Amino acid sequence: MIYLKTKEEIKLIRESSLLVSKTLALVASKIRPGVSTLELDRVAETFIRNNDGVPAFKGFEGFPNTLCVSVNDVVVHGIPSDYKIKDGDIVSVDCGVLKNGFYGDSCYTFEIGDVSEQKKLLCKIAKEALTLGIEKAVEGNRLGTLGNVIQNHVEEYGFSVVRELNGHGIGRDLHEEPEVRNYGKPWRGEKLHSGMVIAIEPMVNAGSRKIYQMEDGWTVKTIDGKPAAHFEHTVLVREDKAEVLSTFEIIEEQIEKNNFLWQNSLL
Repeated sequence: MIYLKTKEEIKLIRESSLLVSKTLALVASKIRPGVSTLELDRVAETFIRNNDGVPAFKGFEGFPNTLCVSVNDVVVHGIPSDYKIKDGDIVSVDCGVLKNGFYGDSCYTFEIGDVSEQKKLLCKIAKEALTLGIEKAVEGNRLGTLGNVIQNHVEEYGFSVVRELNGHGIGRDLHEEPEVRNYGKPWRGEKLHSGMVIAIEPMVNAGSRKIYQMEDGWTVKTIDGKPAAHFEHTVLVREDKAEVLSTFEIIEEQIEKNNFLWQNSLL
């Protein structure tokens, strides 16, 4: 069943989503070559708990950590470890928070240092695809239209969207109906209604759309070893224009600050 949210519920989801964004901004301030993905996870968990939140992913269906940290050819659900981030990596950091009974969810793919042109383009197109999908999240549209615009933009550049993993509704539960696919046909699928809150999250591969899961039961990688990018927002469907409840703005402000410090050899 799809639940339309009340004004009070939307307010609480917005608060949870903002805490997710602030956590990712903190990650942005720490992420650099030589830092382990587990260090980022510890920083994120401490910050979330210090701000009256609970890490949404930790313990969810047995997942062991606060963040999903997916490097290069890992599409999603990377488990934080002793792996130290390297110059040239792209690192997708997915974070969820439960606060005041409601969830927020967002993901950002970070470019670390001297990234290849292919990886830069991949991240650019994946992020653009998210923006295009959000533009279709208005009352009266259907999810097939939303998925179609994401798919078309990605495939126009020779990349591919993952089919087995999708976005989702969100609210009192981390994963609610409906399923929000990153592909589809116009005017097919569930009709969108004002008050729906959905997590839109294109998962874009540089090569084949095919994926496989590693033996840890979580980590999902591209089958051809080519890189993947993942961006996600928590989005409120409205009549004329969708409202993004999470934000990339504070994340990207921190990235710009990092770039300034790097250029001036202060990091």
